[in-house]
Amino acid sequence: MARSKNDVLQGTIDLLVLRSLDVRGALHGYAITQHIQRGSADLLRVEEGSLYPALHRMEQAGWVRGRWGTTEKNRQARFYAITAAGRRQLEQEQESWGRLTDGVNRVLRFA
Repeated sequence: MARSKNDVLQGTIDLLVLRSLDVRGALHGYAITQHIQRGSADLLRVEEGSLYPALHRMEQAGWVRGRWGTTEKNRQARFYAITAAGRRQLEQEQESWGRLTDGVNRVLRFA
């Protein structure tokens, strides 16, 4: 059975969201999903059912801070910004991702 894109994404959502907020600044949920989708050339899609629980968990952990604001379409939305603790977590997530991809690449090249 083939894996869906979201199966692969599950373990990387913190990394992708924190990186998006780090490079783009405060974003509302839909803008986060669009940034990830565009940045991956439409290879990754983050569904609301995955994003909002992750944002809530990251807010509870102190990695992001949320505040209500108005979108470019004049709608009320919660905007999320990365915190100093979130930047430290992002660094750890990037290092972990690097180790994981290095290990996978080594197995794939192993004869």
